[in-house]
Amino acid sequence: MEMVATLFKKLIKGATKDELIKAGFDGYYVEHDFNPFYVDTSGNPWTASYIQAKGDPVADLYEDMAAEQKARVTYENLINMTDDPLVKDTLRYLREREVVHFQRFGETLRLVDEYKNTKRFY
Repeated sequence: MEMVATLFKKLIKGATKDELIKAGFDGYYVEHDFNPFYVDTSGNPWTASYIQAKGDPVADLYEDMAAEQKARVTYENLINMTDDPLVKDTLRYLREREVVHFQRFGETLRLVDEYKNTKRFY
């Protein structure tokens, strides 16, 4: 999250009080200064109810993989919304991390499947 916090600070660095108000960001600033506070694009705060763990490794890994793909698409949409090359570079880095995470979860899923298909003796 440190990278997101850094990006967040870059996006609003030097913003005036009037610019914050015009962007609808004044309430956020009053509550959190320039620090990240985890909310969705509608302003709904993050809660643990977003975690969809079932306790089954296969189901949970597919959920994790879907979350990584959703994050990747979000970064792609953010890239399309900015003209700032430095912000785009940061977002591309974050997007690539989501791709790598997706791949690692996929590798883990393959290992879990292999384990489940091995004959065990008790």
